[in-house]
Amino acid sequence: MKRISIVSPCYNEEDNVRACHETVRALFEGPLAGYEREHIFADNASQDTTPEILRGIAAADPSVKVVLNARNFGPFRSMFNGLRYATGDAVVVFLPVDLQDPPEVIVEFVRHWEAGAEVVAGARVNRQESLALRTSRAIFYRIVNTLSDIDIPLNVGEFQLIDRKVWQALMQHNDHYPYIRGLIASVGFKRVIVPYTWKARRAGISKNNLPRLIDQALNGIFSFTNAPLRLCTFVGFALAALCILYAFGATIAYMFNPQMAPRGVTTLIVSLFFLSGMQLVFIGILGEYVTSIHAQVRRGPMVVEREKLNIPS
Repeated sequence: MKRISIVSPCYNEEDNVRACHETVRALFEGPLAGYEREHIFADNASQDTTPEILRGIAAADPSVKVVLNARNFGPFRSMFNGLRYATGDAVVVFLPVDLQDPPEVIVEFVRHWEAGAEVVAGARVNRQESLALRTSRAIFYRIVNTLSDIDIPLNVGEFQLIDRKVWQALMQHNDHYPYIRGLIASVGFKRVIVPYTWKARRAGISKNNLPRLIDQALNGIFSFTNAPLRLCTFVGFALAALCILYAFGATIAYMFNPQMAPRGVTTLIVSLFFLSGMQLVFIGILGEYVTSIHAQVRRGPMVVEREKLNIPS
């Protein structure tokens, strides 16, 4: 019997964990009855009763594995750490406990996997959320796909099923802040895209607030492209060229008619502040890369675990 592993990160999801577990179990008792289930919950140091609920679920269901983090390490680090414990022939990288990515799509994932696909990626073609969020996400996806050195499909998140060999390639990465959808795209393999509707949350409030979404977006951009640094170089050359042209023009104008050349301090002030602002922008972009490099070379643990349930030591 083939085993399907499913990873579900969670943080303060006491209203949704049981429903997620029951829904997945029903799926493997129904259309996926021919497969063995392994459901891994990675709790990111929840402050509510989520850990207690997970302990009860793990005690009653040996197919459930639980990793309890010592603190909140962010959704991507927690998810990647949970992936390390997957033992299935195929692995669903991310199934949110709020079930916004519908579990029933996993049945189609498995069908494509059995037909030979090594990566089956869900594409959120429709989203049950506000127009502002839909627009922001669409812009982000296009920016990352345009700037990236690899092909990251539009609207594809971490809700994907990967074959064991893809999982093995993924586990060779040792990124301090893993951008998982980008890592999956970077390793290659045969891929199939499955469109679906991203549903509204059934209960609770999303923990991915605007600062976290911005942080994840910047991580995706700076992890898989050097385009921002290239842009800084080109803009720097362009500004230098414009300054040289302006200097030549001002000199020639002064030679023909000294009254035509602007001699006030306004030009100097505008130029000074404009160039200073551009320098700060470029230093900030460079700082993002330096920060990422610094975090990577420190070689600290990606996640510190407080407790593991149903996971052999």
